[in-house]
Amino acid sequence: MERSPRIRVLITKVGLDAHERGAKLVAMALRNAGMEVIYTGLRNTPEMVAQAVLQENVDVVGISSLAGAHVETARMVSEALKKKGVGDVLLIMGGIIPKKDFEPLKKLGVQGIFSVHSTFDEIIDFIRKKVSPVLQVSA
Repeated sequence: MERSPRIRVLITKVGLDAHERGAKLVAMALRNAGMEVIYTGLRNTPEMVAQAVLQENVDVVGISSLAGAHVETARMVSEALKKKGVGDVLLIMGGIIPKKDFEPLKKLGVQGIFSVHSTFDEIIDFIRKKVSPVLQVSA
């Protein structure tokens, strides 16, 4: 399948976490930065996320987590991505995430972790640095 020259990002909420304002703001900032963004909305299962990654051919999965289940969510989503054969997608997570959980999240495959104090520019720059070289090679 041919790659889009624009970075494609899937923003999602997993489980019962219904606080979506931050996810919507990040989605808007990424769109304004020229990325294609798919927002899946609330109450997704890890399997739904993995299926969306496969169908939408995205470069990045961004999980918004404000309910305190971020480590378990990352584990379940990482497993679902691997089962679908898309475990190499850039996985990032943002929200209310204590520093003590950064290392466990990284071990689960989360490459970028953004607290509520992160700026849109930090998120955008991180994604561009991680994804753009890949797009340039495959273009």
